Amino acid sequence: MSFKHPLDECFVRLKDVHFAYGERSILQGIDLSVRRGQVVAIMGGSGSGKTTLLRLIGGQLRASQGEVRVAGSELSRLGRNDMYALRRRMGMLFQFGALFTDMSVFDNVAFPLREHTDLPPEVIRDLVLMKLDAVGLRGAGKLMPSELSGGMARRVALARAVALDPMLIMYDEPFAGLDPISLGVVGQLIRRLNDALGASSILVTHDVHESLAIVDYVYFVSDGRIAAEGTPDEIRASRDPFVHQFVHAEIDGPVPFHYPAEPIGQALLGSSG
Repeated sequence: MSFKHPLDECFVRLKDVHFAYGERSILQGIDLSVRRGQVVAIMGGSGSGKTTLLRLIGGQLRASQGEVRVAGSELSRLGRNDMYALRRRMGMLFQFGALFTDMSVFDNVAFPLREHTDLPPEVIRDLVLMKLDAVGLRGAGKLMPSELSGGMARRVALARAVALDPMLIMYDEPFAGLDPISLGVVGQLIRRLNDALGASSILVTHDVHESLAIVDYVYFVSDGRIAAEGTPDEIRASRDPFVHQFVHAEIDGPVPFHYPAEPIGQALLGSSG
């Protein structure tokens, strides 16, 4: 099956998407689009539905209602073989990297090439070295994941995510747990690799400032809905209370610090009585 990706169309398109786990609603009426070549961030508080969106786009979950399109194909209409063919054109960087701990750095990056292609070993070797070189780790091929720093492990995971030159790359909290230097390096790699591949990238992230420096567009998700969206400049200048609170990490705002409870004075009086 061939997949379309014309420059003048949305490469990923979610239209009026709803999703629920049983009776528990997660997403309600999501509209979202990603064009070819864009890096798009999805931000929001924990439990707002961000990772669920990635799973819908990757075909792991199916929307309860609405339409999810990737590369011109409506995912709910794809058969098993076509879905697997589409997924092979996607790259995924999992939270904290998720490297295979019993494989070397080289073998981690080679794994998708060995699994999904019939390329000869010498070609796979050259491709792995090129991917590792792109993330600055060509000399680390013989190391095991346990010998890597957190930033190095994330860069190896990034090399593995782009091993098959995917048309769509998804990142689940790519900056989590990184020191400021590693965070900056990974952020610039995400932007540079996306541009070099001519791909589209979607980042689920809490890291506002690093993300706004590299992305083209941002969606804020709250309570299963798109609460705000815009370019980085529009987000920085936004007066929307939710966006302002999130961008500036403020305690007071639409997102409460305290879990709902009776007033503290009333609770203390009640406990003493």
